[in-house]
Amino acid sequence: MRLKRTIALLTVFVLAVSCTLALSSCNQKKTYNVGICQLVTHDALDAATQGFQDALKKELGEENVTFDLQNAAGDSNTCATIVNSFVSKNYDLIMANATPALQAAANATTTIPVLGTSITEYGVALSIKDFSGTVGTNVSGTSDLAPLSDQAQMLLDVFPNAKNVGLLYCSAEANSEYQVAVVENYLKEKDVVVTRYSFADSNDVAQVTEKAAAACDVIYIPTDNTAASCADAINNVCLPKKVPVVAGEEGIAAKCGAITLSISYYNIGEKTGQMAAKILKGESKIEEMAIEYDANPVKKYNKEICEQLGVTVPSDYTAIGE
Repeated sequence: MRLKRTIALLTVFVLAVSCTLALSSCNQKKTYNVGICQLVTHDALDAATQGFQDALKKELGEENVTFDLQNAAGDSNTCATIVNSFVSKNYDLIMANATPALQAAANATTTIPVLGTSITEYGVALSIKDFSGTVGTNVSGTSDLAPLSDQAQMLLDVFPNAKNVGLLYCSAEANSEYQVAVVENYLKEKDVVVTRYSFADSNDVAQVTEKAAAACDVIYIPTDNTAASCADAINNVCLPKKVPVVAGEEGIAAKCGAITLSISYYNIGEKTGQMAAKILKGESKIEEMAIEYDANPVKKYNKEICEQLGVTVPSDYTAIGE
């Protein structure tokens, strides 16, 4: 009888301890490890990364998420090295900032969730024909695509006398090729002479820009990462020659552009962070998540450059930095 009572008491004790441990485990918040691969340092990508981190810390709690932020310094091969290290460490999620980073991450894993940001067109970036807006795999994210036809028309509205327009971009960036093609077709339909001026990398930006500035009335630059990182060099060529630049995003316009119709990179980074939180908390499945966009691009102008060029800007434009 005493033995039975002892066994019963031990059983109750073990159950009590087990329940206490279980409750303690349930009350502990999970810590998430998130790898961030950013292609290169420039204002737009930096803003997207900051927006992503801010949103994810807000959603999960700053103490519950650890970021491993790596910068590829503009090298696609380095992107692959970075994301492969994230995969080997079995991180909970990878954020890929810019197209080469996304391509590397998509090639590196089919199981870890990958969210892209600052990607212009996912169908182009991932070679998906007839892209419907949802990748359907472990990849989703946000796009930095602004209305390209509106940008082309903006160029014509502000520079109505432009007869020769140069399209300046990096040939190694697939999304730049996509944007240039859309703008080129629009301008040609308006009987504007359009010429492409592509550079392979940052080493020949100045030389190609010199050629474009010598032949064109206006230069258009898409949301191009190489151009963004070399915007000062482009300005050093175009401004002395009095050739205005229409930029695809605010970061480029702030350094070398006259006008832009730009989305907010901080906002799309923030949207990406919110998507990440839903995935990590089990509220959404990444394969069902459609690509998200900034629905409110803004017309902006570079006050200093416009004054030096004598450009009259319409009243519905906002000065960059104001």
